[in-house]
Amino acid sequence: MKIFRCRICGDTYLGHKKPTNCPFCGANLRYLVPGSQWEDENDVVLSTISQRNLEEALKIEVSNAEFYKCAAAQSKDVELAGMFKALSKIEAEHASIHAKLLKMDSHGDVYRSDACNGDDEKNLEESLLRETNAVDRYTLFASQSEEPRVKEVFEALAEIEKDHIALDRMMSSRFVI
Repeated sequence: MKIFRCRICGDTYLGHKKPTNCPFCGANLRYLVPGSQWEDENDVVLSTISQRNLEEALKIEVSNAEFYKCAAAQSKDVELAGMFKALSKIEAEHASIHAKLLKMDSHGDVYRSDACNGDDEKNLEESLLRETNAVDRYTLFASQSEEPRVKEVFEALAEIEKDHIALDRMMSSRFVI
């Protein structure tokens, strides 16, 4: 058994081999390091713009986590419900990443949305909009970041959200007649 840690979320993975993506936040393989090499890089002095961007990103992720939680509960399709449930957990992990950088102990009072419905196709469309918005915002935030750690986090999260867009498109193809 080996120990790996994710440089983006900091969570520990135990396994016989390195996974292709962090099972907690979805970060690419290159962000997973042997446990003995991991360092906490989140003690960053934030610029005003990074502070603002991280606060906006936190709201995006909390809202998306709640949306996916709702969509998972509403879906009648077992595979889609599982996807939405997994995305809810991943987006909640992303919110925790932002909260760590913002040095917040809790982010429970951040705006929440459960704007989903019982229509899987509409929830997939909403998911695609939310993920596209996250990619656009995180790409912009990365370009505005003065701190290397904040830039790295936004770049990694933009990659992850692009993977979610591909997943949405794959699942949406099931509804095309």
